[in-house]
Amino acid sequence: MDFFKIAKEVLQIEANELLSADVSGIDKAVEIAYNTKGKLIITGVGKSGLIGTKIAATLASTGTPSFFIHPTEALHGDLGMITKDDSVLAISYSGESEELIKILPHIKRFDVPLIAMTGDKNSTLAKYADVVLSIKVSKEACPLNIAPTSSTTLTLALGDALAVCLMKKRDFTKEDFASFHPGGSLGKRLFIKVKDLMKKEFPIANEDDTLKDAIIKMTEGKLGHILFLDDNKVKAVLSDGDLRRAMMDKDFDLNKKAISFATLNPKTINQELLAVDALKYMEDNKIQFLPVVDENKSIVGVIHIHSLIEAGIK
Repeated sequence: MDFFKIAKEVLQIEANELLSADVSGIDKAVEIAYNTKGKLIITGVGKSGLIGTKIAATLASTGTPSFFIHPTEALHGDLGMITKDDSVLAISYSGESEELIKILPHIKRFDVPLIAMTGDKNSTLAKYADVVLSIKVSKEACPLNIAPTSSTTLTLALGDALAVCLMKKRDFTKEDFASFHPGGSLGKRLFIKVKDLMKKEFPIANEDDTLKDAIIKMTEGKLGHILFLDDNKVKAVLSDGDLRRAMMDKDFDLNKKAISFATLNPKTINQELLAVDALKYMEDNKIQFLPVVDENKSIVGVIHIHSLIEAGIK
């Protein structure tokens, strides 16, 4: 049996249904959703309910407050979650799902706008609706033409289309998206700053410290670096690399002043800089460690490239 061929046929059938979909009614659906002062509540049974849950999640994360209610739960108290400021998007391919049909009179009793997604524009659901979005397909991808396949794909895609239309109407930006996804990669790129990841405790050496003294303090600090300060400004940084290079010198002496081996006037980074920009700066300059300063160039912390990477900055 050629499963590769079967898989390609399934994708082709579903693609054809998507491309031939009837999207009339989308304008009115967008207006209803856009003008909803409360939430756009999604409801449906079975696979329609599963797709509805995903549509609600997509809407909620793209600027349209939304959540899913199961019709059965609605009949047993959850109708109280629907207010006069809300709108409802009800999904049923047949438009006759018993559990869904039972709640429609109650929804309309609240004078709540109703968007229907159904494959039958003459169904009970369609008759209750203010606007119908057709999810009718000519063929399911199922070989028996029974199991919801093409129709559920179309329903999902039409939900995405509604969400994208609303994003366009709201001028929804990537900053808006990131605000709903602060833990995601985009949220981290747009919101996390150096000051959010920097370490505020770090080892400090005195100018008169010997190299031996500095090594002890550096070891205790566990950062692989030690700072020399002048009036709370960064004067120099001594790193593990500096120590290794010093040890290669034939005149190496642990009793010499540590600052003579340090990097004077090192690069620093402002605490308000976005972490993603800090990572790029460190990678471009092949730097693993940077002192962090405020607008007055005073030291406020230190940042290691490992801290950025571990935080998922990329």
